[in-house]
Amino acid sequence: MTWTIRAVPNLSDNYAWLLRDDATGTVALCDPGEAAPNLAALQEMPEPGRLDWVLLTHHHPDHIDGVAEVVQATGAKVLGAAADAHRLPKLDLAVQPGDHIPLGSGSIEVLDSPGHTIGHVALYIADAHAVLCGDTLFSLGCGRLLEGTPADMFRALQLLNALPGDTLILCGHEYTESNARFALTVEPDNAALHARAEEVRELRKQGLPTLPVTLEQERATNPFLRAKDVAQLAERRAGKDVFKG
Repeated sequence: MTWTIRAVPNLSDNYAWLLRDDATGTVALCDPGEAAPNLAALQEMPEPGRLDWVLLTHHHPDHIDGVAEVVQATGAKVLGAAADAHRLPKLDLAVQPGDHIPLGSGSIEVLDSPGHTIGHVALYIADAHAVLCGDTLFSLGCGRLLEGTPADMFRALQLLNALPGDTLILCGHEYTESNARFALTVEPDNAALHARAEEVRELRKQGLPTLPVTLEQERATNPFLRAKDVAQLAERRAGKDVFKG
């Protein structure tokens, strides 16, 4: 099965993700923080304007503020976490971790992904070899612990880390360059990390996204995903919170 995956820049440093199952034509959009760029991107798809699903990972405004306008323009249905239904846009399908939801010729597996927020979910689409992980896992980083605990984040990262190595990480922000600077202070002798940091610098010089990236690459370079236990993750997250580099 073939899927087309596109990062759509939103706001100052967000990405919404546009996915199309080429076998069925089904189109999904994840975390539209604003409407205009996503509606424009839909017009460039093989069936201009078609959108079947809006997928939501968590409730923050920079991930949901475009939902109402996108739904009004396309008639798409909205999927999000039942636990967060009270602070998400109106849901057509409220899901829970462990659910498997049909999408095109494949399906979405809902993964529990707290830490950044309580109620955050990640959405794994095995047929697309991709996971929509919102603000839980970033390239070379992880989300701030705004509502959850280090233990929550550690469990969420371990759940993501159990996915196949070729899984594409479709996260919510272009934070990779700043994450690389901190990561190098944690693992200064990591050759794979140095190579990734140089790749990221070159991509950003050209104005290109650093995403998606494979889980296998993150396993070799991401100090948060590589944390051996909750205490080490907590120490690294606290260090990133005050890092000025």
